Amino acid sequence: MDDGFVIDINDLSLSFETGDGDVHALSNIDLKVKPGEFVSLIGPSGCGKTTLLRTIADLEQPTAGSISVNGMSPHEARMKRAYGYVFQAAALYPWRTIARNVSLPLEIMGLDAATREARVAENLELVDLQGFEKKFPWQLSGGMQQRASIARALAVEPDLLLMDEPFGALDEIVRDHLNEQLLKLWAKTNKTIIFVTHSIPEAVYLSSRIVVMSPRPGRIFDIIDSTLPPDRTLDIRETTEFHNIAHRVREGLRQGHSYED
Repeated sequence: MDDGFVIDINDLSLSFETGDGDVHALSNIDLKVKPGEFVSLIGPSGCGKTTLLRTIADLEQPTAGSISVNGMSPHEARMKRAYGYVFQAAALYPWRTIARNVSLPLEIMGLDAATREARVAENLELVDLQGFEKKFPWQLSGGMQQRASIARALAVEPDLLLMDEPFGALDEIVRDHLNEQLLKLWAKTNKTIIFVTHSIPEAVYLSSRIVVMSPRPGRIFDIIDSTLPPDRTLDIRETTEFHNIAHRVREGLRQGHSYED
């Protein structure tokens, strides 16, 4: 089914049972993601972006259709730690230093101390946090905490990184800086990234493809290939090309009735 795709989703639907009846969260989702792509999921609140991400991660179970992750079921991929997951909040343990937070999944995997230390150092350097190993989360800014969370997700050496609005709670200046850092990280590591966002500029700036979703039940309304160069800087947001892609995303959201919330 996967034919070399990192993610291969076919006719996937998901419904939740509630006291008020079934809630149809996702409907007839078809999506294929190639190795090394940066794919953003964008849509209104409640459209199923996070639910789709959680389904890829085996944190939610589809009620119809099929999904493979690196040629495996989501459950097999989770058991083999084939992906890293970055949540909306950094979710760091306050009593652990930054190094020990990043090391936690490696301890669970049973890796020896020397391997853990090397992986922690390598991934803290990737997110530009070298020198902060002995700090505690409360001693770091929100942006630095999220970078530590990304380092922890990368420490298990996954091919796939799932990111659920990781910068949504940060101010615009910090968010811009982390967007730049994330693009550099993507270029360095060649990871496949699935990124959930509410922000049109963020989706356009970061992505090689943008998946526009419509309100519940969440459907894919449009998939937009980016024509921006991979080595882009924030200045590219002032170009006609950027504005044209953003306009198509905005029109997709509007035509998908995104403002009915």
